[in-house]
Amino acid sequence: MADGSEKRHQSRFRWGSDGYFFYPWEKSFERIMTPFEQFIERETTSGLILMAGTVLALILANSPLKEIYAHVIHSTGYIGIAEFSIRLSLLHWINECLMAFFFFVVGLEIKREILVGELSDLKSAALPIVAAFGGMVVPALIYYLFNPWGDFAMGWGIPMTTDIAFCIGALVMLGRRVPKSLMVFLVSLAIADDLGAVVVIAIFYTDAINIWAFASALGIFFLLMVFNLSGVRNSIAYFLVGGVLWLFMLFSGVHAAVSGVVVAMCIPARGRYNPEIFGDRLRELAGQFDETTCERECILSNVEQYSVLKAIDREGHLAEPPLQKMLDFLHLPVALIVIPLFALANAGITFDFPSPLSIATHPATLGVIIGLVVGKPIGITLISWIFIRLKMVSLPHEATMGHIFGVGLLGGIGFTMSIFIAELSFGGRPETLAIAKTGIIFASLIAGILGITWLLWVSRNRQQEV
Repeated sequence: MADGSEKRHQSRFRWGSDGYFFYPWEKSFERIMTPFEQFIERETTSGLILMAGTVLALILANSPLKEIYAHVIHSTGYIGIAEFSIRLSLLHWINECLMAFFFFVVGLEIKREILVGELSDLKSAALPIVAAFGGMVVPALIYYLFNPWGDFAMGWGIPMTTDIAFCIGALVMLGRRVPKSLMVFLVSLAIADDLGAVVVIAIFYTDAINIWAFASALGIFFLLMVFNLSGVRNSIAYFLVGGVLWLFMLFSGVHAAVSGVVVAMCIPARGRYNPEIFGDRLRELAGQFDETTCERECILSNVEQYSVLKAIDREGHLAEPPLQKMLDFLHLPVALIVIPLFALANAGITFDFPSPLSIATHPATLGVIIGLVVGKPIGITLISWIFIRLKMVSLPHEATMGHIFGVGLLGGIGFTMSIFIAELSFGGRPETLAIAKTGIIFASLIAGILGITWLLWVSRNRQQEV
């Protein structure tokens, strides 16, 4: 009976000559899914989906469905019970809550770059950092020249930011026509720009602060630091406490989405093992795995071998840095869900202005468009040129100042963060907000076209010289 049972058991699990087991449709499904997975993981995908969300929002806002669209976006939802509840419109749930995950991913990327990436070496990081600084200050000054005071003055932070997804997507489209080092420079610049934008939002776009709520938020932050110093690596612990931090930030008056960056700074960046110790541990467990191998080929029926397999999985989790683990886990959901929802909720501008000329010449529109399209490349290129001339930094490998100017033009694509700051600046004034968003959309479109065209021209001239 035992032999017959064993034969029946083995017949269900037929292994290939290479030692792998495949279900009947598995190989065919992989052939279908692999190209799709590669597309999803490409850098351009986030920008394409963001663009699709923007186009859909513009169509809905200017179609017969515009009233339904506006009603849905501004409909109120709440969590909690009675007086212990939070009531926000769908627009604010997206901007205050979901965008906290966006800022969390941004914070993780900033921390990783500072610790082990392009920003970890001061000499390598100097050029993108100073370029990002110039690319923030000059556009803000240009906007201020058009709006030195009055109702539109608070929008000076709108043209300061760069949308990393759109910029990288545009540069990837150029492929081998531009030096590889230019991608590293752009990513580092955009990350430094994001860090500057977070600081600007936290300091300058905060209403009256509730001292008790803010003090409680500081207490939660210190608790997260204790988690970090105590070696707590459980993601759930950070998300639960981070949720409490978000709640106190919301009540404090500081923009709640910024809590994502605060939590990210506390996430441990080291695993428990160094590579050598982890390798020794894996070899030890692999030996135990071999020793527990028996005639039963299905691991479900081998309790000892399954226990060793679970131990290998557990040790792997301990060796993997929590920062990278969380970044890998959240990168796609944020790129494919959070950012498109943000675009869908915020980019719906109704083009029913009395006169296109009046919008084009409006000081807020001029400040945003000229700040992004002109201020960004001037600020990035000028300060880079000054520091290069002073021999404090050097150009990226095989790149020229023409390439830097092209990156500066692409830096004028300020879509996501620019709209976010516009909401903070003019959230209570729908007409002014619509004008600012119109400027952002047109400026980002112009900057993208000019940046790609310029870099194509520079690369063609470089090839002719060679």
